[in-house]
Amino acid sequence: MEGQAVAPAAGTVLNALATGRGSAFAIDEYTTATVTLSTDEAGFTGEVAEAEDADTRLVERCVEYVVDAHGGPEVVGQPPVVGGHVRTESEVPMASGLKSSSAAANATVMATLDALDATERMTREDMARLGVMAARDVGVTVTGAFDDASASMLGGVTVTDNDSDDLLARDEVDWDVLVWTPPEQSFSADADVERCRQVAPMARLVEDLALDGDYQRAMTVNGLAFCAALGFDSDPIVETMPEVGGVSLSGTGPSFTAVGDRDALERVRERWDDRPGETLLTTTQTEGTHTP
Repeated sequence: MEGQAVAPAAGTVLNALATGRGSAFAIDEYTTATVTLSTDEAGFTGEVAEAEDADTRLVERCVEYVVDAHGGPEVVGQPPVVGGHVRTESEVPMASGLKSSSAAANATVMATLDALDATERMTREDMARLGVMAARDVGVTVTGAFDDASASMLGGVTVTDNDSDDLLARDEVDWDVLVWTPPEQSFSADADVERCRQVAPMARLVEDLALDGDYQRAMTVNGLAFCAALGFDSDPIVETMPEVGGVSLSGTGPSFTAVGDRDALERVRERWDDRPGETLLTTTQTEGTHTP
């Protein structure tokens, strides 16, 4: 039994570290998961293409959870599934603030359901919640990241309560997106949560803006607040504010995302190209996680 799914990366509108409320939007860059299940070889394994030493506990746990819930003989019509292997391939750099973990978890959950021919047995929101549960279990997230997971799973932009894993709002947006990813990595589980909570008043303002549909202004306020809280240089935001609709640190960094008029983003890209790292000009994505 084999299944496959692809999940988009995402950028940040509101970082949930301050208040437990978050918002994110899907972008047109993907992680692909291929899952092979077995009824006779016990155990769950994983691999990340071109990264032999990568931590695969998250995707392995995702396969295990789906199999526990839907891998019995009443679903597969044969002896129960007792093992599986997942391989992920990604256009999204790990630990870059672009929700690579959420994309990997979403793709793995849906690919496992696809292998079981059981995708109709879970709603897409519950698929995202299962991946969030696995992320919490293996310790790769502080907030639970339902904001990131929901944006990647459902597409468009979402606003969520990460404490209760509730979806507060979802909109489809059609934005051009510029991404700058510096060469360093930043793991969200290592973020200084107590310091982030100091900017809670600004985070609540960002939440109000997002729930009013003013996503681009919301992300700029978020970016300034969380650059200060997390110790990132805010120059990439300040220097682009006159030209773009919105710009922010994405997640806990180090990537920055800007949205707005494509011509303006191309001008900003010329400046960001002078910085170390890589830039990418892409668009938002509204389909979410899907099978090929």
